[in-house]
This record gives sequence, structure tokens and C-alpha cells, in this order.
Amino acid sequence: MGRDEEMHMWTVKRCIQSVWAMIMVLSMIPGGVLSDMKGAQGLEAQQSPQRSSNLHRRLRRGWIWKQVFVPEEDPTPRVIGQLKSDSDRGDMSIKYILSGEGAGDVFQIDEYTGDIRTLKKLDREEKGFYVLQAQAINRRSNEPEEPQSEFIITVQDINDNVPQFQNEPYVSSIPEMSPVGTTVVQVTATDADDPMFGNNAKLIYSILQGEPYFSVEAKTGIILTSLANMDREAREQYLVVVQVKDMLGLSGGYSASTTVTVSLTDVNDNGPTFQHHLYTFAVLENASVGTTVGRIMAEDGDTGINAKMTYSLEDDLEESSTFIIKTDPVTQEGVILLAKPLDFETKRRFVMAAEALNDHVDTDFLPMDEFSDRTTLKIIVEDVDEPPVFLSPVYAWKVPENAAAGTVVGVVGAKDGDAVNMPVRYSIDKRSDITKAFKVNPDNGTVTVAKALDRETADWHNLTIEAKETTQNHLSSSVAVFIKVLDVNDNAPRLARDYQPYICEGTQAGELVQLLSAVDPDEPAEGHHFYFSMVPDKHINPNFTIRDNQDNTAGIVARRSTFTRKDRTQYLLPIVVTDSGSPALSSTSTLTIGVCSCHPAGHCPSGGVEALALYMGVSLQTFIGLAVCLVTLAAIHRNANTTAFIQAPCMPSSHPGV
Repeated sequence: MGRDEEMHMWTVKRCIQSVWAMIMVLSMIPGGVLSDMKGAQGLEAQQSPQRSSNLHRRLRRGWIWKQVFVPEEDPTPRVIGQLKSDSDRGDMSIKYILSGEGAGDVFQIDEYTGDIRTLKKLDREEKGFYVLQAQAINRRSNEPEEPQSEFIITVQDINDNVPQFQNEPYVSSIPEMSPVGTTVVQVTATDADDPMFGNNAKLIYSILQGEPYFSVEAKTGIILTSLANMDREAREQYLVVVQVKDMLGLSGGYSASTTVTVSLTDVNDNGPTFQHHLYTFAVLENASVGTTVGRIMAEDGDTGINAKMTYSLEDDLEESSTFIIKTDPVTQEGVILLAKPLDFETKRRFVMAAEALNDHVDTDFLPMDEFSDRTTLKIIVEDVDEPPVFLSPVYAWKVPENAAAGTVVGVVGAKDGDAVNMPVRYSIDKRSDITKAFKVNPDNGTVTVAKALDRETADWHNLTIEAKETTQNHLSSSVAVFIKVLDVNDNAPRLARDYQPYICEGTQAGELVQLLSAVDPDEPAEGHHFYFSMVPDKHINPNFTIRDNQDNTAGIVARRSTFTRKDRTQYLLPIVVTDSGSPALSSTSTLTIGVCSCHPAGHCPSGGVEALALYMGVSLQTFIGLAVCLVTLAAIHRNANTTAFIQAPCMPSSHPGV
């Protein structure tokens, strides 16, 4: 069949479709041409025969016109149809009037012939039909020749609109490894042409770019996968170009295209894989705990949660948990950390296995054992020149305070932990032994007494002894030495204070005169125990005696009564205090016991002043006079400008009680 015949057939089909469309439109419009014609016939059948013949004749008449169609987008004014009354005899006696939508603006009627003409081009997508009213009036009588009637001018569609995609841009994603036929997304296009007229708005979809990975359903625009096992690790994104054509894709139609961005989302279809079977690292033996020794990385082609993994170590049999491994949450590297101190001289190499395991596995894509991988780590410990190390972290010794110079107190020891084991020399930090009470042998670390010790002066000596290598680096370390000086009984006890006892006149025999206690700088292990006594004499002291209380105190007790100041103002009493040391040491103190005229309650009113006067062998009045004289002389001496000599009564008038 030739092209001309095809075009002819297409034109015939189009005309048939237009006629049917017009009939459907007219049937749906109330008061339309068809309904009007039917109404007129019905009205004619219902008219009474008594009505005038003129009116009856007018009702029998009718409009004569054809269906009116006007193609859209025609810019040339042209006659599109004619309205005519069957009473029109061609004598120009009928006047045709057009009103309604577009009358005078879009459409114009020839009032003599009834020809309807377009005044401008029409756009069906803007307005698809126009409802107008027609009237036929007799020019002579100015009476209606026909009743007013509605009719419709239909704007006939042409294919003048390009299909347009909605909701652009299109972006979608599907899991990698999706099966064939998986829905990706639906693209949708619309066409402003008349979907009821021909194929102008009949759309069909096709793939311009994206095969063989994707296909599209021609009628629905649903994009589907058409290739199985698309791997995100090989290609992550695809640009699919979809074309839409109107007129069912026939030639002469319009088309449009859109781009759909399709991304493959990750699934866990890859396990971690180490790139090397052996990783070697080195670490200094003096590295602190927590030091990063190195990093390893197991490659995983997946991303996000599917690439997360946990590393673990399997230590060798010789050492346990010297190192640990943690996963860096950002880089997914395995960070090897030192967990215990190292010693090159003890262990120089560590060999262990490292494993990487996916945190989230999916056995739909891989067997369980492919979600992990193993490798071997070798960690070399490097030697560091270290200072000498003392055999003990601290030394504590004891030495008697009477130890002679040269006495050995103890021995410190240090050694060079390095493989060469260099010799060391010892010395005492001068700041820790200002008195130079000790010295150390620089070769063997023996500490001896250098000078006499006194526990009562310093009972502890805290020394710092340094050990230094003899090599060029002269690395050194130090240790604390605590020396406790042990007590020996080298101090005699003595009375606790300078006692000034007194005895009241009228004291009875057996009464306590003074309670005594003693002190001793020594500190015997069993504690102090003092013994109090009087100096042995061939005669027994008739005035006083000592009563030892067996609790490191003793009391002076009167042996007789009737002590009076007239008889004697003071008594001298030697007291012997002995300690319990071995050998025992003692001291003798002589107390002066004054006789006092006491108050009834036993208190001596003049107190120490009267006792001092009695001790000097003068009366209280004489003692006061001497004091006044001394004060006066001091005042004269301070006044350097005074030349006058002030004579004061400084001589005592009497000496009672001497």
C-alpha cells in the first residue's frame, strides 16, 4: 500500500472519529441542536389544531444547518458553516443574528446568508467548544421567523502538543543483585491533546539509553530490570533515558525524553579480605602501654553497615594478651595496641594471627565462612639503651646509733638490663645526706656508716643512691634507701621540769610535798621505767623521804611535823632518777624545798617570789627593797641627759631568816 493510500485511510478514520465525537458532545449538552430539533418536533406534535395557521406554519418550519467543526490553530478566517431557515427564499428578507460564546469576537455570521466565519485561530486546549444562539428575524415584520435555538461549534483537535514528563527529575535506587523484572520506578507523561480524538494523546514509552540493564513497559512507563546480578562494586549508578511518543509512536508525532538516575544500593555480597598474608611491625621495648604498634586493613567491597567488621587477635603460645586490636570506626582499620610492657632481653618477637569478621552477614549472598579472613602478624621488639635497674624498688635498713664508723648498713644492687650488660657505679645524692653520715662503695654498692650517729638528733636517714652506666650515654637510675637509727641507752633520765617545792608550816608527817616525774630522750623498745630515790647516806634523812609510785612518778613525803620558818626557811633534797636500760643510767638533781606560811587551804600566798627571797637568804621586805633599787638604777641609766644623782634607800635594814 502506497503512502498516499495510507494518508487517505488515516484521513477517513479521523473524520469518522470526529463525527462520533461530535455526536457524543451534542447528546450531552442540554438545549443543543439535536435536542432542540427533537423538542421542536415534539412541540409540533403537541400543538392544538385550534391555533392559527400562521403560527402552525412557523412551527413546522425548522433550521437547516450541518454540524459545525473548526480545526484549531488555523490562522486564516474562513467560513465554517451556515445557518439557514427553511423559510428563507433567498430574497434577503431574513436577517440572521448570532449571540453567545465568541459571537462577534471569535465568530461572525453573515446576516443575509447565515454563513458563519471565524475571525481568529482557535486553541482546543484553551477552549474545546463554543455554545452559541441563532435567531432568524423577518426584516419586514421584525418578527422572529424561527424561535431562538442553541448550537455548538466544536474545535477540532490537531496534534499540536508535545508530551511532557511529570515529577522530574527521576531518581531511584534498587538493591544490587536484584532479579530480572524488579520494578525500578514509573515515569509518567501527559499530552494536552484530545485523548478522545484519534491518537494525538495516545502515548507509548521506549528506552533510548540503558539497555540491556533496564527495560520499560510501553503503555505504563514502568522501568524494570532486564539483567540479573548487577553488581554495585562493578558499577554503582546508571542513567536511563526514556522516550515517550504520542500517536502511538507513528511517524509525524511528537516525542519527549527524560533521564532516570538509578543507583544500586549495597548488599553484603563481599567478605573482608586481607591484601597480605603477613604484616610485620616493630616497636621499641620502652614503648608505653597503649602505644599504637600498627594498623592493618581488610578490604571489603561493600559500604556502610555491610562493610563494618571486628578484628581479633590469637596470641602465640609463648605470650598471652601482650597486644590487643581494636576497630577504627571511621576507617575500619584494625589498630594494634600494646597492652603489656615489653622487654627486649626477655622476648624479642611476637607472632600471632589476626582475623577480620563482618559484623552483619547475609547468607543469601555468601556462605558463612566467606564473611571473615585471617592473616599473620609479626611484631619485632627493638632494643633500647636502658638505665640500670635496681634489684629492689626500695631499700629499708636499721643501724644502732652507737655503730662505729665503717659499720656496714646494707648493700644496694643494680644491673644493666641491656644485652651488653655494662658495669655501673654507685653514688649517694648529696642533697639526701647533707650531714655525710653514710658512704657507698662505688663498685659494689655497700653502704657503711661514715660518722657517729645520734638517734636523738635524727632517727631516720632517707638516702637517694644513684647507679650510673660507665658507657658514653651515662644512663642512670636511682633508688630510695630508708635507714632507721636504733636507740641505745646513751642518755640518763632527768626530772621532767625545774621543780620549786614548798612545805607549809604545820604540815604533818606522811603528807605529800611534791609529785615528781622524769623524762629520757631514749626510746627503749619496752618503754620507759624510772626509779626514784634519795642519795644514799649513812644517816637517814629525818625530814623527807621518797615514795616511788611504780608508774614513772614519785612523791616527796614529809617524815615529820612542825615545820616552821623560824626554825628553817628551806631544805636541800638530792633526788636520784635511774632508768631501766642496760646498762642503767641515772642522774641526780637537788631540789630546794621552801617553808611557807600557807593559807588555810594550803596555798602559799607569796608563791615563787617569797621562795626566791628565802633562797637568797633575805627577808621578803629586803628582797622587795632590792628590787625597787634595781628598777630605779635602770631608769637613771636610760635617761642619759639626767646628771643629778638620785639616791634611793637601797640598803636593807635587816636580814631576818638568814
